[in-house]
Amino acid sequence: MKRKKILVPLITLLMLLLPRAVCASEGASPESNAIAIDAVWTLLAAFLVMFMQPGFALVEAGFIRAKNAANIIMKNFMDFSAGSIVYLLFGFAVMFGLDKAGVIGVTGFAMTDSFEHLGLSIPIWVFLMFQTVFAATAATIVSGAVAERIKFGAYFIFSVLITAIIYPVVGHWIWGGGWLAEKGMIDFAGSTVVHSVGGWAALVGAYLLGPRLGKYSPQGKVNAIPGHNITLAALGVFILWFGWFGFNCGSTVSGTDSSIGLIAVNTNIAAAAGALGAMFYTWLKYRKPDVTFTLNGALAGLVGITAGCASVNPAGAIIIGLLAGMLVVISVQFIDNKLKIDDPVGAVSVHGVCGALGTAMVGVFAVEGGLFYGGGTALLFTQLLGIVSVFIWVVLAALLLFGAIKAVVGLRVSEEEEQTGLDINEHGMHAYADFMLKS
Repeated sequence: MKRKKILVPLITLLMLLLPRAVCASEGASPESNAIAIDAVWTLLAAFLVMFMQPGFALVEAGFIRAKNAANIIMKNFMDFSAGSIVYLLFGFAVMFGLDKAGVIGVTGFAMTDSFEHLGLSIPIWVFLMFQTVFAATAATIVSGAVAERIKFGAYFIFSVLITAIIYPVVGHWIWGGGWLAEKGMIDFAGSTVVHSVGGWAALVGAYLLGPRLGKYSPQGKVNAIPGHNITLAALGVFILWFGWFGFNCGSTVSGTDSSIGLIAVNTNIAAAAGALGAMFYTWLKYRKPDVTFTLNGALAGLVGITAGCASVNPAGAIIIGLLAGMLVVISVQFIDNKLKIDDPVGAVSVHGVCGALGTAMVGVFAVEGGLFYGGGTALLFTQLLGIVSVFIWVVLAALLLFGAIKAVVGLRVSEEEEQTGLDINEHGMHAYADFMLKS
């Protein structure tokens, strides 16, 4: 009994001292521990952002017809699969390589550079992984807007090219030390870099493809084409909302950054405000709270807060979310009814338009430098310059690339293929093979 009384405290003491002894033997220090924490945090955030890919896939699949569900899943799957390799070989260097004009990176292709000029506190491979999942997000935004009528091969080529050149160029301007970064533009996690890039490319693709069969009558009347599974779409939105905490909070690339808490709160309440804004707007206008607009309202709030999540306070985040939630409804109706551009999932409005709104609102609500906080108009003008510049670049580049793809392999499937569905014609299968699909 006495031996047991002696052994218990002795074992406890050894357990307390052993970790310290191991750390000392491995040369651990507060600095190395901080680097390890930052690296693990950034990887965890990257994995959360990667989980947004199935979120996008479910949203888009739910918002379109069942006969095209397998096709849209395949597009999202290839965005990440092909994009991961293309970004490693080419896109990362364009975005973060050294340059002389502030326009495009020209060193470090295929990761042949150490990228020491970035001054990172985390290993370069950790940073690459984090940036890869962002690149995949920008690419996958396009798939929803061109759904149900684009050839799979044509889409695959464009997905590769947006990851290799269109997105990384914008990333270099704002995040890679380019000319907009030098002017002081703020886009903390990518309202413009990621979302508006995808949104404006989606706008060009949807415009060039033309509307789906039956979307508009000969007289120009809009015919609704309901999605086949709102439950899937809602699940996708919840997944995106969850993954967005990695998107925004992870952009600190530091687990020891005290701003993570504020960023998380701003992200959450902007999404909530966006959902409320869209719901109440449709409730007042149509006498019924619209489910699909409310889902897109939450995404609009998330997109809107992404640029300024580290720069605004919670009050600003709520206002940005509310504005984005209402704007997404107005924008979808304008693009659909006035411009006659068929965007089945509202990608242009959610990501392009609300991404621009959120970027501009940094110039208004940023606690340091914002118009409402005594900062004058300098930051707002810089934000607007960035929005316009990115719009011009993406639209021109997308027009050129889509045009080249159309000339070489064609963009749109035949009318017969569109009527029977892309699943069976492009992939030789149905997403719901055990169910009889009604035309």
